[in-house]
Amino acid sequence: MPGILESEIKFLPGVGPKRAALLEKELNIKSFRDMLYLFPFRYVDRSRIYTISEVEATMSFIQLRGKITRINLIGDKGPARRLVATFADPTGVIDLVFFQGVKWMKDKLKLNTEYIVFGKPAVFNQSLNMVHPEVDSVTEENPFYIGNMIGVYSSTERIRNSGIGNKQFARFQATLLRQCLDVIQESLPAEVIEKKRLVSLRDALQNIHFPSDMKSLAAAQLRLKFEELFFLQLSLLRQKSYRQRTAKGIVMPKVGSYFNKCFENIPFELTNAQKRVIREIRSDFTSGKQMNRLLQGDVGSGKTMVAILCAVLAADNGYQSCIMAPTEVLANQHFVGVKKIIEGSGINTALLTGSTKAKERRAIADGLMNGSIHILFGTHALIEDAVQFANLGFAVIDEQHRFGVEQRSKLWSKNELMMPHVLVMTATPIPRTLAMTLYGDLDVSVIDELPPGRKAIQTIHGTESQRRRIYAFMKDEIKAGRQIFVVYPLIKESEKMDYKNLQEGYEHMIVEFPAPEYVTAVVHGQQKNENKAYDMELFASGKANILVSTSVIEVGVDVPNASVMMIESAERFGLSQLHQLRGRVGRGSDNSYCILMTGHKLTKESKQRIDLMCSTQDGFELAEADMRMRGPGDIEGTQQSGLPMDLHISDLAKDSQILEEARNMAMLVLENDPLLEKSENFLLKTGLSRLRREVKDFSQIS
Repeated sequence: MPGILESEIKFLPGVGPKRAALLEKELNIKSFRDMLYLFPFRYVDRSRIYTISEVEATMSFIQLRGKITRINLIGDKGPARRLVATFADPTGVIDLVFFQGVKWMKDKLKLNTEYIVFGKPAVFNQSLNMVHPEVDSVTEENPFYIGNMIGVYSSTERIRNSGIGNKQFARFQATLLRQCLDVIQESLPAEVIEKKRLVSLRDALQNIHFPSDMKSLAAAQLRLKFEELFFLQLSLLRQKSYRQRTAKGIVMPKVGSYFNKCFENIPFELTNAQKRVIREIRSDFTSGKQMNRLLQGDVGSGKTMVAILCAVLAADNGYQSCIMAPTEVLANQHFVGVKKIIEGSGINTALLTGSTKAKERRAIADGLMNGSIHILFGTHALIEDAVQFANLGFAVIDEQHRFGVEQRSKLWSKNELMMPHVLVMTATPIPRTLAMTLYGDLDVSVIDELPPGRKAIQTIHGTESQRRRIYAFMKDEIKAGRQIFVVYPLIKESEKMDYKNLQEGYEHMIVEFPAPEYVTAVVHGQQKNENKAYDMELFASGKANILVSTSVIEVGVDVPNASVMMIESAERFGLSQLHQLRGRVGRGSDNSYCILMTGHKLTKESKQRIDLMCSTQDGFELAEADMRMRGPGDIEGTQQSGLPMDLHISDLAKDSQILEEARNMAMLVLENDPLLEKSENFLLKTGLSRLRREVKDFSQIS
């Protein structure tokens, strides 16, 4: 029988069916539990009362005490109609402005009556005002909202317009706690609470909504953050443990002639980091367990070489491999790039993309089924039902974040007898805390070393006034035989506008770098594939000096002769994306440059991003900074719409230590009781079964 916390939110006093529908639509609040777990995102100390003379428009929410001296109704009916009440204390006056509930407020407010008002100050027509402040009579009936730390709850404009303000949320929580606090059951075992010195769940819920002081608030936050991250890690690690126990892996012990010949063909020495990752993958290949491994490595660190050598190992053991890339350009580049490595080894490769003609497709289908094709490169065309392998043993997904989970899962079904080993790769550096959460059920390898001979890329911030000097520098680079990328932003919502920007930019470049002395190619998303491939080849082969492009070239284009990356409107890109684009140069032995062009007026955050780009080339450092600035679900480049479960209170950018402790505790619990069958872990099993509705199960896929 469901407990009171599972009651529908419409039954909470003050809500009702209409408000319940709005709360569900806007904030996904369906039950008493959902409401109780809507935690304040910040707190206002209502013990401090300011004088009006102290008020500045830059302040956050503040509290004033005084009297209404005048009430004016301004404007006719419609959006311009408003109520303006002049509020005064001995030090000055401020206007209280109401656009909603005008009649109700006019009846409520009384002249020369003392009130406490609470709101955010602003300036309009050089006068201070507060729009829609909370107004309370100074009576003994309102001690709850005066002189306490008050939580501020996330809301939406529609909810506020419906009459549910912050005070109403606080009332909902107070009612809930009165009704439910005594029946709330502990959710963590006593041993965990004791070891981590956590307060009880009841105390935590009481003090998260209505803290008596900072100390009780901090204890409540620690308890609730730990619990949230602990259950998340317990779920992910349990999935991983289940997969390791049950998913039998193809055993590939042999290192044969294919591998030895290809290894001899590599024209450079592998880095120690590449060798280490190959050993880790080989260990998985021989373990008898199915591999699910994430390979992180900065742009140009040599991940693809690792993937190809492991695919060759699979061929030595009689198994086929596929390498799936997010774009035709990248898939084609991998396919062409492997030719020198496999020369004379007997390894056969094929390329399958959306552009592959029907005749070629039939030949590829035959080669896959008779086993003569060892490695298949391609785009998402690889997951079509028509693509069948004789014996797929190793699947690689490059730039993992570009593919949906459902798409990727189709690859695993390409071997009916046993799931292939899986390697997912990303050049988008993921902060460690985020990797532990997004990929907590995967083994993680990191290539943290760039190939020898790579020179640092000099990153420069340029503005419009320096453009002439920058163009002169670019012409010098072209004279010295180098090539140049010029990239314009691409934002999905405004492709037409971006296309216009790119077209204007292209025309501008042709004027500044005229033919026949300079050749400029152009690549963007609205081109036909053959035109895109032609222009890309023009640049890759060195026949074009400049490639004007949208950020379509962010992933994978490898032109060692390109020495300058010029990014227009750089302030419109996220840190990770800027870092990816910068990685397109610096691939040869020449000095390389990344020029970040921006307007003169930059927001504080944009300036911070540009300064960071100019000060470091460490992708992981940038990713950590990106997460701190943007939040974990919004790291540009990863396109992760969310985490495996919604986090109500934890912040992965700030709570890394709690996450680590929660993960270690979850590991300890599962080491002693992998199936959570012991009586002391009954609470955890119950908690996980409730979470299963929220936590995405990645145990069968990456």
